Amino acid sequence: MDGFEVRAARPAERAAIDALHEREWGGPYVVAHDTRHDVRTLPTLVAVDDAAAVVGALTYRVDEDALEVVTLVAAVPGGGVGTALLSAATSIATETGLARVWLITSNDNLRALRFYQRRRMRLVHVDRGAVDRARQLKPEIPLVGEDGIPLHDELVLERRIVVEG
Repeated sequence: MDGFEVRAARPAERAAIDALHEREWGGPYVVAHDTRHDVRTLPTLVAVDDAAAVVGALTYRVDEDALEVVTLVAAVPGGGVGTALLSAATSIATETGLARVWLITSNDNLRALRFYQRRRMRLVHVDRGAVDRARQLKPEIPLVGEDGIPLHDELVLERRIVVEG
């Protein structure tokens, strides 16, 4: 995809962002590390095309020493939108002096695992049974995920930020 800008989301873009989250996660709630996140309440970066249409979104939260990517979605995968959004989030973490960027994906999401590892993120933990526990907070999470893989675990990936000084 050519010609898009990454920036903080604007209130007028909420419906388009919500539509991406509905398509990808079935609504505004995402469960990760035993926490139910309402992504509408999180800081959001968007990628907008030349026609000002939202073509991707990334939501995040900041904790003690890290920026956690809670959601990342591109309207059309493979066009560089996800890479640009992740890069922008990493820049925010670097500019604010955070030590790392991290996120969670599920054990069935091989496409995401490839994507993140190609962008210098490393697998640092497997939380066995985390998706099974998440179903208590979000029962609509399926038992079988992408490629017919049983959906049970969360994979934690991170990228350490090297502070130049």
